[in-house]
Amino acid sequence: MNNRFNQLIQYNLSGLGCWLTVIFLALFLGSVGLGWVVNGFLLLLGFLLLLPILIIWGLQWWLKRNLIQDHCPVCSYEFTGFNNTEFNCPNCNEPLEVISGRFSRITPPGTIDVNAVEVKAISLEENTDSSTS
Repeated sequence: MNNRFNQLIQYNLSGLGCWLTVIFLALFLGSVGLGWVVNGFLLLLGFLLLLPILIIWGLQWWLKRNLIQDHCPVCSYEFTGFNNTEFNCPNCNEPLEVISGRFSRITPPGTIDVNAVEVKAISLEENTDSSTS
C-alpha cells in the first residue's frame, strides 16, 4: 500500500538516544551517591578539551624563548638557530654558537678575531695639493 506514510512519521533520533543515555546515567549515579564519578568524568573531559590549547601555548612560549634569528658573522647570511646550541652556517658552513642572543664564531683558544676595515689609499701628491690650497 502506501509505505511512504510511515517514513514521513519517523524521526531521526539516532544521536538523541546516546545523549539521553548519558544524561540518565549521570542522574542515576548522582542520586545513588556516586556524584564524584560524574564530577571526575566532567573534570577529565574539561582537562582533555583544554590540553591542546595549553600545549600550543606552551610550545609558542618555548619557541619565542629559544629561537634566535641573526646574521652569520662571516657571510652575513640571515637564518634561525636554537639558543645555547652549536651549529654550522647553512651558507658558508662556518661553525657558530649563540652567545647573548647573537651568532658568534667558534674559534680555538688563543685565536684573535679581527674585523678588516677598508681604507682608501691616497698618494703623496694628492695630500700635498690639498694642504697648500
